[in-house]
Amino acid sequence: MLIISEALARELVSAEDAIDAVEQSFAAMARGMARNYPVVREVVGHADAVFGVKTGADISVSFLGLKAGGYWPHNLPRGLTNHQSSTLLFDPDTGRASALVSANYLTGVRTGAASAIATKHLSRRDSTRLGIIGTGAQSAYQLRATMAVRNIRTVYAWDPSADNLDTFGKLVAELGLDYKPGDSREAVAANADILITVTPSSKALVKKAWVRPGTHISAMGADTRGKQELDPQLVASAALFVDEAAQSLSIGELQHAFGLGLITEKDIRGSIGEVIAGMIDGRKSDEDVTLFDGTGVALQDLVVADLAVKRARERGLGVDVDY
Repeated sequence: MLIISEALARELVSAEDAIDAVEQSFAAMARGMARNYPVVREVVGHADAVFGVKTGADISVSFLGLKAGGYWPHNLPRGLTNHQSSTLLFDPDTGRASALVSANYLTGVRTGAASAIATKHLSRRDSTRLGIIGTGAQSAYQLRATMAVRNIRTVYAWDPSADNLDTFGKLVAELGLDYKPGDSREAVAANADILITVTPSSKALVKKAWVRPGTHISAMGADTRGKQELDPQLVASAALFVDEAAQSLSIGELQHAFGLGLITEKDIRGSIGEVIAGMIDGRKSDEDVTLFDGTGVALQDLVVADLAVKRARERGLGVDVDY
């Protein structure tokens, strides 16, 4: 079994690499060559932790595996990140465990990749103003990935933590962009061509009236029942795209509009994979408000872990152990 550390994973997979890999995996899902299996996600009852297991397989590039991990909210004082996860890959031909990959960085970079892929295919090509609601650890991944697909010049941001806004602002400055931290969520939403929400919120943070026609929204925070970032009326009025419909309706941003009867499954235009594969249209006009509900699927995790393993083997890196 090959073991890949957190530090090595960072060396092996860049934001651009993750965008290419996840995009291919989304398309494979749409073509029926890749499938996510049912998710297990539970409150542990210890340390206020939430733990989950995501599994899946992609026969187009032949990988099979699972990612296990979750959220431990008291980790930071221990010098650890709150999100902790590991990916275990199996040989699709034999079922034998073949690699163990530290997945904290890879989870961050694949989440940024998913949002950027949606932005690439759904936002207006002339979009230059990025708005981010939530400037915690994930915001850096979102910014770098978005810059890989659109010519971002100005970044608007809101977060309840002034420290988070300051830290994020330093990165924005390093990347040579104009930074406008907002005193209100409304100001961020109203100025954005591309709006990314990436928070653990359980209440709506963005109202329909704040969002201009032509905006693309990537809602990346809701991945558990009860989480919410957008006004259900905003969701109901937008052109809806998902990573996986069943997951979006049950644990994603769409769960609230769906539960209120404002939308049905038929109101989802399709998956981002279907857009990538040319099976459906994405944005139909410059006036559309497009919404991507990024709940996070197993194949995103597995494809970046598989890429890390392949590169490590090619370069003779990682630790190979008898198992």
